[in-house]
Amino acid sequence: MVFKELGLVSQVFNEQALSALEGHLAVGHVRYATQDSNLWENAQPTLGPTPTGSIALGNNGNFTNLAELREWANKVANRKLDEGATGSRVITSLLGAYGSDKERAHRSSQEGHEVSELQTSRGSLIEPARAILPKIKGGFSMVFMDERTLYGARDPHGLRPLVLGRLPSGWVLASETAALDIVGATFIRELEPGELIAIDSEGVRTFRFADATPHGCVFEYVYIARPDTLISGKSIIVARQAMGAHLAREHPVEADYVISTPESGTPAAIGYAQESGIPYAQGLVKNSYVGRTFIQPTQTIRQRGIRLKLNPLRDIIEGKRLVVVDDSIVRGNTQRAIVSMLREAGAKEVHVRISSPPVGWPCFFGIDFPTRAELISSVMDEDAICRSIGADSLGYLSLEGMIESTGQPAGNLCMACFTGEYPMPVPPGTPIPGTPGVTK
Repeated sequence: MVFKELGLVSQVFNEQALSALEGHLAVGHVRYATQDSNLWENAQPTLGPTPTGSIALGNNGNFTNLAELREWANKVANRKLDEGATGSRVITSLLGAYGSDKERAHRSSQEGHEVSELQTSRGSLIEPARAILPKIKGGFSMVFMDERTLYGARDPHGLRPLVLGRLPSGWVLASETAALDIVGATFIRELEPGELIAIDSEGVRTFRFADATPHGCVFEYVYIARPDTLISGKSIIVARQAMGAHLAREHPVEADYVISTPESGTPAAIGYAQESGIPYAQGLVKNSYVGRTFIQPTQTIRQRGIRLKLNPLRDIIEGKRLVVVDDSIVRGNTQRAIVSMLREAGAKEVHVRISSPPVGWPCFFGIDFPTRAELISSVMDEDAICRSIGADSLGYLSLEGMIESTGQPAGNLCMACFTGEYPMPVPPGTPIPGTPGVTK
């Protein structure tokens, strides 16, 4: 069975709903909408039929060849997918159709010879996955299941994390090690880029569907991942504190307090304060009932959300020179609103420090940076941004400082949102608004 709705976990699940979910295998997923329609049908996990049962699938990431995959699925599946179908729905359909008469006929016509029955006829999704996963372009960490087996797969670049954990009575796949901690599982290892694993009553089996070309997303270290998780053996909170320390060395300023944009900017603010010797103080209080504002669907909602989300502490702020540390500037909404609130609360000076380089390029692999036109760093230089947000000064962490803080080799990171250099081709002819005449 499948139980899912749009909204926060606390809004969807209650004790009654959870108690009705019985079984020895489960796939659960929480994700905000990026390039896909925010519809119930697109909420994950997606559910579909196979020749021997059903499949449930959850995915983190975006596909750059989604139109091609959807066309393929529509040729071989029994039910046509609509234009708004997400990558997760498309892959669910392909995995379910693999080995069907229509799919074998399609492959036979493509390959020019008769295609024999594959392992799917015996009820396994291993062969379908090994045939389909190499044809996906983009970023993905994917978990799916049938009635007997749990599967996990990570794209050949390892853009999105995926980890394996062990429980006393079973196994767990999760997007972050923090999720293993919460359920009491022991971290075993990360799935390798290009790896597929299958977990059933016989244990864990591993397969390779593509060569590994590691390019882990650097924005996981900057913002996306929880601070209490590990990626490639590096503590995220330690990495963010190191970014703050680098930032203090690169952009010092005289001030009375260092404060953060809670909570994503807090580790870097602590690192800045420790390195600079300026006391850290809590200058803004966060309303825990308001979610991440940069992923809200419209500009108006994002701006209102910032005011609802944060409230300044006048007793701390009034008459003080402040260093305000945040993890990134995407559209500029958060920093502009914060500087305005701090001025209204009586701040004498507001110096903004950002613990990452300027975000100037869109992400095609699963983060909500859709176009250059929406990214303030692609249309303004640093001085103009400083004036736009109303700060007394603005400083960004260097690319070199960010890389060093992650503890990873530069060649193993995807930094496309900062550099415009993508680890794989982006969709052919994709226009990049804000850069006249430029396509990728």
